[in-house]
Formats: sequence, C-alpha cells, structure tokens
Amino acid sequence: MHENREISRAPSVSKEGRFVKASGRTADVYALEKSDCAVVPVNRPNKAAQAAAEAGEGRAQMKENIDQSRMPPTQSGNRMSQGLDGVRKAARERKQERFTSLLHHLTVDLLRDSFYALKRGASPGVDGVRWQEYEPGLQDRLADLYSRVHRGRYRAQPSRRVYIPKADGRQRPLGVAALEDKIVQQAVVTILNQIYEVDFKGFSYGFRPGRSPHQALDALVAGVERKKVNWVLDADIRGFFDNMNHEWTLKFIEHRVADRRILRLIQKWLKAGVSEDGQWSETTQGTPQGAVASPLLANVYLHYVFDLWVDVWRRKVAKGDVIIVRYADDLVLGFQHRAEAVRFLNEFRDRLARFGLELHPGKDPADRVRPLCGQQTETVGQRETGDLYVLGLHPLLRAAPQDRHLHRLADYVETANGCEAESHQGRASPPEA
Repeated sequence: MHENREISRAPSVSKEGRFVKASGRTADVYALEKSDCAVVPVNRPNKAAQAAAEAGEGRAQMKENIDQSRMPPTQSGNRMSQGLDGVRKAARERKQERFTSLLHHLTVDLLRDSFYALKRGASPGVDGVRWQEYEPGLQDRLADLYSRVHRGRYRAQPSRRVYIPKADGRQRPLGVAALEDKIVQQAVVTILNQIYEVDFKGFSYGFRPGRSPHQALDALVAGVERKKVNWVLDADIRGFFDNMNHEWTLKFIEHRVADRRILRLIQKWLKAGVSEDGQWSETTQGTPQGAVASPLLANVYLHYVFDLWVDVWRRKVAKGDVIIVRYADDLVLGFQHRAEAVRFLNEFRDRLARFGLELHPGKDPADRVRPLCGQQTETVGQRETGDLYVLGLHPLLRAAPQDRHLHRLADYVETANGCEAESHQGRASPPEA
C-alpha cells in the first residue's frame, strides 16, 4: 500500500451556500464496454451476501502519516453546510447529472477549515512556507486567496520533488505542494467528495473518509468466510500515480462535473510540473503522490477503469463466486474457479492497456493466481508459507500483532502446511474465530 501521501483529513464547512445547480445528461461512460451500458454507479458491495462486510464503516481509520479523519466539526460547530448537503443529495438522487455550479461552495470559511485540516508539521513546498508561518494574518491571506481563485488569478505552483525509501530498497518519488495549493486542493476535494462518495463502490477502501486498511482486510476475511473462494489474485498496477493519463483523468471527472472553473483548477494542478534541485520539469502524465487532490483523482480514475468494469464482469461473465477488495491501486480478488481467475487476469491486462496502465511485470498467471490454502495441484504445486502479500498484510501484522482480524486473514491467505485440499465447488469451513 502507498501510505506516504500527505493528505489531510476532510474538513467540514460552516457557511451555508446556494443549492447546487445541475444539468441532466445521459453520461457517456468512456470506461465501460458495450455490455456495461446499463450500469449505474451506485455504491453496492460484493453480492448481497457479504453486504455488511464491504459496506460497513464501523471501525475507525488506521493512523497513517497523514491525518485523515471523519468529517470534524468546524470552529462554528457545524458539520456540513446546507449547500454541500444539497450537492450530496442531488448526486444521490440523480446519478446521470453533471454539476455545472460548484465553485461557489468554495468560500473563505471552507478555505479556513481546509487550512486547519492540514498536517501542521508537513514539509514546505517550493514556496518554503510552513503552516505556522501562514497562520498569522490568516483571515486576510484567505480572503486574498479566495479572490484569486474566483477571479481566475490563482496559479498553481510546481510540486517539490522528494524521495522516500520503499520496502524493496528503491526510492518512491513524492511531490510536496505549496501551502496555498494544499488549501485550495483540500477545499475542492471536500466539495467533490459529496459527489463521489455517493458514486464509489463499496469494495473501494483506499483514502476515503471513514474507511481504512483494517476495514479492507475485514471485508476480505468476511468474503472468504461467506463465499466459495478457492483462488486468490493479488495485483498492483505499475507506477499508477505516475502514469495516470491526464486526458482520461479529465474525461472521467467530466462525467459528473461540468463546472469549467473546477475543471480548470484540476488542470492547473496536473500541469504545474515538478521542481527538483531548483530545476523545473513539465508533467505530461501522472499526478504527484503527496498532493492533497491525488488520492481522489486516483480513485475516480480507477472507479471508471476498474470498479464499474469488474462489477459487470463479476455479474455477467463469472459463473462462480467472486469477491473484490480495492485499496487505492492495490487489488485483491477471490475466485471459486481457477479458470475464471486466469481469464479475468488476461482481460484485466487488456483493460489496463487501453488507459495507459499495466500490472507489474515478471509474473505469469501461475504466480498471480494462488490457491487459498495449500492444496497441491498439477498447475500450482506446493508453495511455501507466507508467500502472499495482500494489501500490506505483513507490515500490518508486525504493527498490530494482537489484531484478531488480521491473523484470521493471515490464516486464510497464507499457504498453510497441512491445509485440507478443497474442491472447486466449495471450500472447507473456516476456522472458528
């Protein structure tokens, strides 16, 4: 999992705004195939049997290096403006509509709440301004920022390139935005979340308000227990944040957002470029890991590239049970039949290629599609214990050794010595919790 993004918690808004304006139009969903035309992007979990497992949002989020929490009250004590409440209501009731008037929800109060939602000890961007340095005279600063945004004079600054170590010894590039860019991005994300939190699927868990890695793992445990899952496919997209196509990103956003001012802001962030050692470089694709807006843009991208498509594939193509859990660009699927898992993997590769993406190379289907337990088959054979890395399971186990849910999942997905062989029609009864 990528847990090193400098995102902030979603702020709430204290000032009431006008009710959202929307224009109806049948959305031309670029991401869907011909057989997908009837799909309505409602937030449904995996096949009703495990609805509670995937739709549940009861557990608090795991603390990451960013402080993303459930909508906190504003300084006035309100949790949501009437205007933003109206955006969510309209998005829920009219699934095909494109919102033409959203920027008026970006108020000085929302900018203030967005500022206080930022991580206070975060590194500065190219502006060199830290949170504590911006707070004195905050009201005047935010009034000026508000004016520049609404008059079209706001200019996004390039992200400052920094590197952090990865588990495999390589370096992961991050982009640290300037402070005012963080504030405006957080405000826009707060507005757009009212739309996309209605649209996103129940099996999507990464960097969403009120959702966490632990909940994703709990959903995977519940799916394995309740469905006939014999084979597990874990997949990660190669350099996903660096390879998001800008044109496709904007097309996907335009399915729901028709406010040209919001779209221009997103374009500015995508095209702002990167500064490394004082040298500016253009960004023609991708969105910086570390930018406040990047997780939402990534989730929108994969909502159309993966979530809607895989939901149709499961219902119309698969004959056996299929479970799905996605955390950002890390995917885990469970299948009843190995042949369907291999077929899905091949079709998924083709699907990703259409949008400029690919899975990490070097693995064939026999390596990606693995038996849930240690049954010996002619095509797979015996594997060693602990060779399956699911949604960062092993680091989480080390960080939370007493977590009962994680250890239950480890019991299932690690190839265990002595596990009974299972047929392709069903799986052995899960061990008692």
